[in-house]
Amino acid sequence: MVKNLPNRSEVPIEETWSLTDLFAIEKDFDAALEGIKNEVTSFVDNHKGKIDSASTINDALKTYASIYEKIVPVGTYASLSLSTDQTNTEAQMRASKFGSLSAKISSQLSFINSELVTLSSEVIQEAIQLSPEYEHYLTKLLIKKQYQLHPEVEKTLAAFSTTFNAPYKLYGTTKMVDLSFDNFEVDGKSYPLSYVSFENDWEGETDTAIRRTAFHAFSSKLKEYQHTTAVTYDMHLQIEKTNADLRGYDSIFDYLLLDQEVDRSLYNRQIDLITKELAPHMRKYAKLLQKEHGLDKMTFADLKISLDPTYEPKITVEESKKYIKDALGVMGEEYLGMVDRAYDERWIDFAQNKGKSTGAFCSSPYGHHPYILISWSSKMNEVFVLAHELGHAGHFYHSNKEQNIFNARPSLYFIEAPSTMNEMLVANHLLKNSNDPKFKRWVISSIVARTYYHNFVTHLLEAAYQRKVYERIDQGLTVNADILNEYKREVLEDFWGDSVEINEGAELTWMRQPHYYMGLYPYTYSAGLTISTQVSRRILSEGQTAVDEWIDVLKAGGTKSPAELAQMAGVDITTEEPLRDTISYIGSLIDELIALTDEINQN
Repeated sequence: MVKNLPNRSEVPIEETWSLTDLFAIEKDFDAALEGIKNEVTSFVDNHKGKIDSASTINDALKTYASIYEKIVPVGTYASLSLSTDQTNTEAQMRASKFGSLSAKISSQLSFINSELVTLSSEVIQEAIQLSPEYEHYLTKLLIKKQYQLHPEVEKTLAAFSTTFNAPYKLYGTTKMVDLSFDNFEVDGKSYPLSYVSFENDWEGETDTAIRRTAFHAFSSKLKEYQHTTAVTYDMHLQIEKTNADLRGYDSIFDYLLLDQEVDRSLYNRQIDLITKELAPHMRKYAKLLQKEHGLDKMTFADLKISLDPTYEPKITVEESKKYIKDALGVMGEEYLGMVDRAYDERWIDFAQNKGKSTGAFCSSPYGHHPYILISWSSKMNEVFVLAHELGHAGHFYHSNKEQNIFNARPSLYFIEAPSTMNEMLVANHLLKNSNDPKFKRWVISSIVARTYYHNFVTHLLEAAYQRKVYERIDQGLTVNADILNEYKREVLEDFWGDSVEINEGAELTWMRQPHYYMGLYPYTYSAGLTISTQVSRRILSEGQTAVDEWIDVLKAGGTKSPAELAQMAGVDITTEEPLRDTISYIGSLIDELIALTDEINQN
């Protein structure tokens, strides 16, 4: 039974993460803020107007890196403390305090890039020869040189950075603070509803009447906020469009893809191929769910149900540790040591409480250990979610240790490969250790319903919808709730065809996803999973060689492009082959589910 969520102060401390590794007490946080202010002032005095040679470039970047390393934990502390309880006034004020500081120092430090781009390529190359560790930073800067504005304009834009980030903050406040759900009733019985309970429980509820009523109640409440949320999103889109136009990009897509180090063909291919070629497989899966549950019809509200709800193991946090360590054992002792520390040293926030951010994420501040947020529901499915976030943690645990702060983060295009890799390793391990048809069906259905549905369907359809939105914005137009609802419904109907009824409320799904405030992020989930599917299959067939190459990829951080990182792991993403092969693999999994179901039903 789903219960009303407790306040943050009421959850057991052992279920929460410990942010004291960042700052032991609030005074330390305030002292760090003051120290950063002073260092930035000193940096400006010592370097502004004086970056004119290879040696002065490297001196400036060395000090800038040091300042950046001190800013990261401060920003992380402010962000993470708010993410666990967005109703907490103290956390709100702390985040605002950091936001104000961040905008001020971004403006003060904007001169660095402005001065660097005025220097000749020869001077930049000389600086790279003297200090190769700054090659990646300087090379990327040269690529962006044509889009750099006048120094005073850059300084002004940087000063407005907090204002430009306001739509995302406003979205989160509306979603997690203002939006409050009433209980819903089925057959005279009342059930509590919240964002967390809907996404963790009611969306996958086996009782059809309860599930569909919960969906209707949830969607009805979202609808009350659709216009405010649409205006908030449009504000964000117009900021991005203005930035792209001011800087002289041909399109908003070019502006957003530049940092990802991929061209538009890879972006479009990911969306177009999956929309066209995965749809028939997923429609077959939807029909299987409908048949097994004896549904009168398959609706959008039914897509998250388990194929076999009677075989959904419950699992404690402590039990999850053994499953994950056994599954990730192939990654080696150092990796497993990181997993142990994540549990033992409270890197993970498991609690469910009011005001906590929905979903799950991993924050990996440079120079510090990662932090993982998850709302533990005790379902075995959470093992895949936690393994996913530990994949991010393992990635940055390695890259942060091996690379400097400028080189640690890879392109957004690649960011979901290490996380989805861990989901594949968990699935491979579970399948290898049982021949029981019911257990095999549960594992495979978990891969399809969680790993592939989440990354190749949910996020991919978000990407297809997002592309429609950006194409409209690129024409100089705006969006409102009606337009966004129409676009979302079109994408859903196109993918599911007549196999799934897109019931009222499904079009509001765009309101649930914060990724839209993070550029072209949604499509990268399927891009990352394409890479990890191929590499995980290599690990199954080649063993340690493939593992060692993957660890080297993690250590490389952002020093190579996504195509180069994938190539290191034996995958060529410049061709359609890996994506087509992955889609085919998903199809084979669904066919196996159908065969296993027939076998089970005959016994």
